[in-house]
Amino acid sequence: MKQKFTIMMDQLKALYTQYLAIAKVYLQEWIVVVIKTQHDLYVLTHEWFSAHLPRVAQQYDKSPQWTQKSLFYLPWFCLFLIILNYFNVFDRSPSIKSVQDPNVVIVNQDLRNMITDGRIYTGTFVEELRASGRVDFNELFLSRIGANVTGRVSDILAIPGQRVKQGDILAKITSTELTQSQLSYLKAKSASQLADQAANRARILYKEDVIALAELQRREAEASSAKAEFRATNDQLRVQGMDQPSIDRLAKSGVIESINNVIATIPGEIVERKINKGQVVQPADALFTVADLSTLWAVSEIPESNAYLIHKGQKVTLVIPALRNASIEGVVAHVDSIVNPQTRTVVVRMEVPNKDGLIKPGMLATMMIESQPTERLLVPSSAVIREDNHDHVFIREDEDTYRMVTVKLGPEGKGYRPVISGLKDGQEIAINGAFHLNTERKRQLSGG
Repeated sequence: MKQKFTIMMDQLKALYTQYLAIAKVYLQEWIVVVIKTQHDLYVLTHEWFSAHLPRVAQQYDKSPQWTQKSLFYLPWFCLFLIILNYFNVFDRSPSIKSVQDPNVVIVNQDLRNMITDGRIYTGTFVEELRASGRVDFNELFLSRIGANVTGRVSDILAIPGQRVKQGDILAKITSTELTQSQLSYLKAKSASQLADQAANRARILYKEDVIALAELQRREAEASSAKAEFRATNDQLRVQGMDQPSIDRLAKSGVIESINNVIATIPGEIVERKINKGQVVQPADALFTVADLSTLWAVSEIPESNAYLIHKGQKVTLVIPALRNASIEGVVAHVDSIVNPQTRTVVVRMEVPNKDGLIKPGMLATMMIESQPTERLLVPSSAVIREDNHDHVFIREDEDTYRMVTVKLGPEGKGYRPVISGLKDGQEIAINGAFHLNTERKRQLSGG
């Protein structure tokens, strides 16, 4: 195998040598033809000059031999220069190399038309704090209504969405606990009446000197204790949902009713119901939620670092995206006095009128809270570029040159940001088109 490879390589070398020799012969013949052709052209040119411009021909013939030979090689020299120029060997537009300042941008006329300049000035600044929030119930007009006794739901008279008045019956509960309380009330009533009668007889007997003073005092104490127990059972029935007229009817008729009514405690709309017919409920259970939706709350949680900016009575603009970014003007109604230790936030709320009922509790909203007006050095928000976690603006140095400088600014308010450091009053900056300037700056740095 190795021997075959060696033979093949020798054959290739022989072929290469043969073709190289042939190419050399053809090249020599081509050079001879070119030189002969050039010589013939040279002779024809000399004859033409001798016939038409004899003085030029005579002057050429009298010139030194090296001059005549240089004219013969001049066309080859010109061809060589043309080839070098074709391959960009000569730099026809050399430029002065300089170090590009990364913060400087030079603008052309097209970019100049996209830029608006303005001056830094001191003006009235209203800081505007934006905070995400939500719409919630007005808890002053919200009632979670539960059962007064343990029992079973026998009838439901209200459904979610229904408007009710204070005192309307929402549901009925059959309760043996209420039966026992009514029975205790009737027993206490009878005991109180008997104790009163015994105390009255004792007073008469004491006046007749039939019984001693101690016996009178014992019977009066028993009457007082019975009255107290009677009042306690009356209060117990009130706690269990019976109103005083119903209790008075029970006292007169002695008829025990085991039905307890679940009563609406405020007027409004039923927004939640958590019971079904036949369900056993207890006093700890919330059965209905009734709310007056004519006024609502907008609630937001402000980071503790910004809590010092918020005070009761400040102007607030509430924006609700679900209502096509509807804006509602108001004031801060309350700022919590404590910080939530889990979220490190402070709750802020405002009251929202809702006469048309378009606003729904649970809607997302944005609260824009205005601070007190102050005199500050201002820069338009459109002039600020955020890069590398820092704010920058472009200062105009001359007609076509801008310099990007780092500045420290405060939070935005109504399209402006207060200057903390980095700018001076009266400096001219690009208030519009800063983005285009920054793009051009990066392009110039990259050599584009």
